[in-house]
Amino acid sequence: MNLKLEGKVAIVTGASKGIGAGIAKSLAAAGAAVAVNYVSDKAGADKAVSQIISDGGKAFAVQGNTGSEGDVQRIFEETIKNYGRLDILVNNAGVYKFESLEEISREEFDRQFDTNVYGPILTTKEAAKHFGEKGGSIINVSSVSARKAMPGAAVYSATKASLDIISETFALELAPKNIRVNVVAPGPVDTEGFATLGLKGTDFEKGLIAQTPLGRIGQPEDIGRVVTFLASEDSAWITGERITTAGGMK
Repeated sequence: MNLKLEGKVAIVTGASKGIGAGIAKSLAAAGAAVAVNYVSDKAGADKAVSQIISDGGKAFAVQGNTGSEGDVQRIFEETIKNYGRLDILVNNAGVYKFESLEEISREEFDRQFDTNVYGPILTTKEAAKHFGEKGGSIINVSSVSARKAMPGAAVYSATKASLDIISETFALELAPKNIRVNVVAPGPVDTEGFATLGLKGTDFEKGLIAQTPLGRIGQPEDIGRVVTFLASEDSAWITGERITTAGGMK
């Protein structure tokens, strides 16, 4: 087993299920101790933690809304209390709702931007205080929708496009502290959310697969492996980059 993250500590936001849980499991499998953040799905977070521990890894669940400054401070404080350090931050927490132009409201706009954009700003600011002298790695989870227009996704796509440029900016600002900031942009992934939307086995899913050169929907572990690479020393000379992880979908 190649434990390239052995001795490292990671926070993964929005990790109770789906892509976030897949990322947490991948980091733990590589040797990192992981703080599994959740907002309301305690059962999901506890399940992810149990799976990590049963596989021989280290993890604990920590509740907190990344759009709240107080919650963010507590998430980091509890992680430091449990593991004594911080090396990796994965900003995966995100919300979405697909609406036509006529349906877009200020309330929904604020909800998505608070979590998808302001949240990563708060967590990045906090992480920079806790990384040690050797720096750290921040990986932000964006989406192909940041650069691929889709009807009904105007607000969500705008949040992810914002996250892309914010990541590049912070990569420049934090480079003197040896803190790297990169982006992973998944395409369609087979998660609980995908199933909840009723997309499994539909013509819509078939259409997505048809647009994907590798011919399948992604799995959470597909994203987790790329995040693990960006969290490790294998990517020590990479910052300010965006890796589209979508089976060739553009």
